[in-house]
Amino acid sequence: MLSLVSKDKLRFLLDENVKKELLMFINSKGYDVKTAPRGFSNGKLASISKLENRVLVTNDKHFTDSSIFPREYIFSVIWLKIPQDKLDSLLTSFSELLKKLKDSEDFEGKLIVLKEQELEILEIPSLSQAA
Repeated sequence: MLSLVSKDKLRFLLDENVKKELLMFINSKGYDVKTAPRGFSNGKLASISKLENRVLVTNDKHFTDSSIFPREYIFSVIWLKIPQDKLDSLLTSFSELLKKLKDSEDFEGKLIVLKEQELEILEIPSLSQAA
């Protein structure tokens, strides 16, 4: 799949299930971020992520399934495993992630599981590996 956007700049795509405060936080750090329109399918979100080299930020566990979303279908995923009512913890953990991974290439092909006080960085398997 051909990308329409250069890979230099770090960009984010927030699933509709992500708190608005995280959108405002990412914006305040100067990153290019957009939110998914309500009702978009998971497949459509993955396509946007891949075509625009955007890191998908979601609470949806489905995006961690590499048999559905191998690296050929999605650019990168941050799976938020921090309870929605713990906003301070979410923003602190996300800030720590941005200190650790700085640019688009650091995120490409990665599944990042963001937890309170912890972060796990995994490779998203390719189609041939997921089968």
